[in-house]
Amino acid sequence: MNNTSPDVDRYIAKAPPFAQPILERIRKAFHKANPDITEVLKWSVPHFEYKGVLAGMAAFKQHVRWGFWKANLMDDPHGILGETMAGRNVSSVKDLPSEKVLIEYVRQAVKLNEEGVKVERAPREQRGEAEVPADLAAALKKSPKAKKAFDAFSPSHRREYIEWITEAKQEATRQKRLVQAIEWIAEGKARNWKYMK
Repeated sequence: MNNTSPDVDRYIAKAPPFAQPILERIRKAFHKANPDITEVLKWSVPHFEYKGVLAGMAAFKQHVRWGFWKANLMDDPHGILGETMAGRNVSSVKDLPSEKVLIEYVRQAVKLNEEGVKVERAPREQRGEAEVPADLAAALKKSPKAKKAFDAFSPSHRREYIEWITEAKQEATRQKRLVQAIEWIAEGKARNWKYMK
């Protein structure tokens, strides 16, 4: 097989024993369908590419999930596709379609990429400005430094603080979060500052 990746070799070698023959069979079908297909790890799992992403596969404890990136645009005469790249779960080589059928689908995915067909994404829902609850507004009013920083935050950063405070189930938790929020906001920190690089 041409265009195989040592990273994918290692991924398959580390997969649970039941998954290894499944992953190898899928891999073999892709390369047999088109020798110009390459392999890459994306999101820590193997993907197949040819003029863009074609498909991916991932091993779990009790199943392998595999699927085509543009499954919702493909014909499915054998009923093997899921509606999205999330694809199908299989736990045995017997659960896979025949090599001939796999190759037929791979070639169909290759053709879509050759033709430049794009997957249409649903437009992102625009979220309006979150309403500042009275207790947060009052606390911000008492701390001009925090108020200035809060007003300078992007709408999403303001929303993160508002949701964190309003989602508290108990009043004591809400008050604790409010105090912490004012402290962090006064320092110019976003709600999830610990996780930001």
